[in-house]
Amino acid sequence: MSQHQSNIQPNQNGQLEAEVPDPEVVPRAKRRQFSAKYKLRILTEADQCTQRGEIGALLRREGLYSSHLTTWRRQRDRGQLAGLTPKKRGRKPDPQAAELARLQRENEQLKARLEQAETIIEVQKKLSQMLGLPPAEKVEPA
Repeated sequence: MSQHQSNIQPNQNGQLEAEVPDPEVVPRAKRRQFSAKYKLRILTEADQCTQRGEIGALLRREGLYSSHLTTWRRQRDRGQLAGLTPKKRGRKPDPQAAELARLQRENEQLKARLEQAETIIEVQKKLSQMLGLPPAEKVEPA
C-alpha cells in the first residue's frame, strides 16, 4: 500500500474519499540552551566514565552529541568560565553615558545643597534684621 492510498477512506455510502490533510503549521523547534552548571555536571560525569560505551550511554541518556562534549571541554580547558555562562545579548552600555548620568546626579545634589544654603542665609538675614543686629561685613576674597 502506498502512502497516497493511506489517505483514502470509505465514507458512509461506501464510496472512497480522500482525507484532507491538517493545515496546522508545526511550530519551529527552539534551540536548546545549556546552563554552565549543567555543562560542568555533564563534563564531570563524562570524565568519570572508564568503561567502554559509558560516554555513549551518557550522551544518549542526555540527548547530546559528542561535539557538545568537545566544545565544552575546550571552553573549560581554556578557562573560559564566562564561555560556560549565558552571555547577555544586545548593545553594550556606553561608558560615557554612565559618566554623564553620574555627573547629572552629582549636579542635582549640588543644586539642592546650594538651594538649602541660600535658604539658611536668607533666614539668618531676616533674623538679624528682627533682632536689630548690624549686617555682617562682606569678606573680600584674598
